[in-house]
Amino acid sequence: MADSLPLCPECSSEHAYEMGALLVCPMCGHEWSPSEASSDSADEPAEKVVKDAVGNVLSDGDTVTLVTSVKVKGSTGIKAGTKVRGIRLIDPVNGHDIDCKIDGFGAMLLKSSVVKKA
Repeated sequence: MADSLPLCPECSSEHAYEMGALLVCPMCGHEWSPSEASSDSADEPAEKVVKDAVGNVLSDGDTVTLVTSVKVKGSTGIKAGTKVRGIRLIDPVNGHDIDCKIDGFGAMLLKSSVVKKA
């Protein structure tokens, strides 16, 4: 039964026990309700913030400019200073967290470290 109880949120002790409607940690004396423990774990996955090379926060639909030239297989590459409109933030794929279309080139994935917000 002790295996199913959560760790103490104060000292991370595994020796918590139930006392009525509360959970109690004998190591530090902290008392908390089981509903608080489950709501804390639900709050942990916060929205990930993506920042550009300068530190500005990026969001979907932003216009960005490349700060470095990007080499592309089978092409001459994309020069620094190229504007990219209407970016879309995605879950990172091999470090690339921006999905976009570049005029004259097509669809591409970019890293946020090579762009700055325009």
